[in-house]
Amino acid sequence: MRIVSPLLKKVLYPSLSMAGIFRHTSARGLAVVTYHGVLPEGYEPIDPAFDGNLITSETLRRQLRLLKQHYNIISPDDLLAWREGRLELPSRAVLLTCDDGLLNCLTDMLPVLQAEDVRCLFFVTGASAEDARTMLWYEELFLLLLRAPAGQFKIEQGRISIGGELASKNARRALWWDTVKRLSQVDAETRVSILHAVRTQLNSEGPREFEQNPASGRRFGLLTRDDLRQLADAGMTIGAHTLSHPVLSQLPLELARTEIATSRAALAAILQKRVWAFAYPFGDVQSVNPEVLAMPESAGFAAAFLNYGGGLGTSLPSYGLPRIHVTAEMRLPEFEAHVSGFYSRLQRVGRKPQQSAELRA
Repeated sequence: MRIVSPLLKKVLYPSLSMAGIFRHTSARGLAVVTYHGVLPEGYEPIDPAFDGNLITSETLRRQLRLLKQHYNIISPDDLLAWREGRLELPSRAVLLTCDDGLLNCLTDMLPVLQAEDVRCLFFVTGASAEDARTMLWYEELFLLLLRAPAGQFKIEQGRISIGGELASKNARRALWWDTVKRLSQVDAETRVSILHAVRTQLNSEGPREFEQNPASGRRFGLLTRDDLRQLADAGMTIGAHTLSHPVLSQLPLELARTEIATSRAALAAILQKRVWAFAYPFGDVQSVNPEVLAMPESAGFAAAFLNYGGGLGTSLPSYGLPRIHVTAEMRLPEFEAHVSGFYSRLQRVGRKPQQSAELRA
């Protein structure tokens, strides 16, 4: 796979894209693309893995122009109408979405969307229903662990115990993700208290990046309620992304229900509009389970989105809609390979021999 993947990205995808194979072999279905924002000009990336979900404004522009030329970008309202049986989707339909509600969605991403005359469905957390600007708790945790002096740390609070060895960058990333899962087992208030204990033990006031300079502010700061209204007034659609962005599969079921349902109510109160779409935080296969997948419908949402498995397709579960996760390292031909469904078909073919071998074992 280490050899095959570079060949796909550097040789096969560009050749197929240039020849138009992707768009000619995929005429039906819907593809949903998900972004996490645009890198603000003047911001210096801290870590490739950490900042890799954000793309440049020029990359976004090129992707949108490719979609406009060879596919059919639909609006969030079109998607809702399709879900409710009021509209037939065009061939090669593509919906744009963006998660987390970072400030750069308004300052850096919106101008590109407006210039290209397209609409996007933005998923934001409950923090964006407030006046004060904050940052995502798991991003603050990553910066704390990344910048802390080498050594051991351990914190115990109630039934939660976190800690480990702060050594190499890879070790810190692994420790960070393990801690994210552990802190997703408690309510938001307890999580805030534990983060305060982490700052205290690591002798840090906290990486309040959005207060340091404008570029960092646009990278790390979350939209406030006034920002949210501006985004909606610009013709964009707002969806819910829980109150505090935990790993829902780690939460007790009642807390998970509260995170989902209350986020919808909070955003609807601010926007005075129906909030009909939901995106699962993190959205990978480990972050959801059957119980979680059943919750958005019960909370009154019309659709819910995952963050993997996307590409043009027709078998799309309403509360597990697959999406293409766009990253900074994804070049334009690879982007089209995902949108067209070629990548997902290739993955299915690649899995068949392995699955057959497992059945024979």
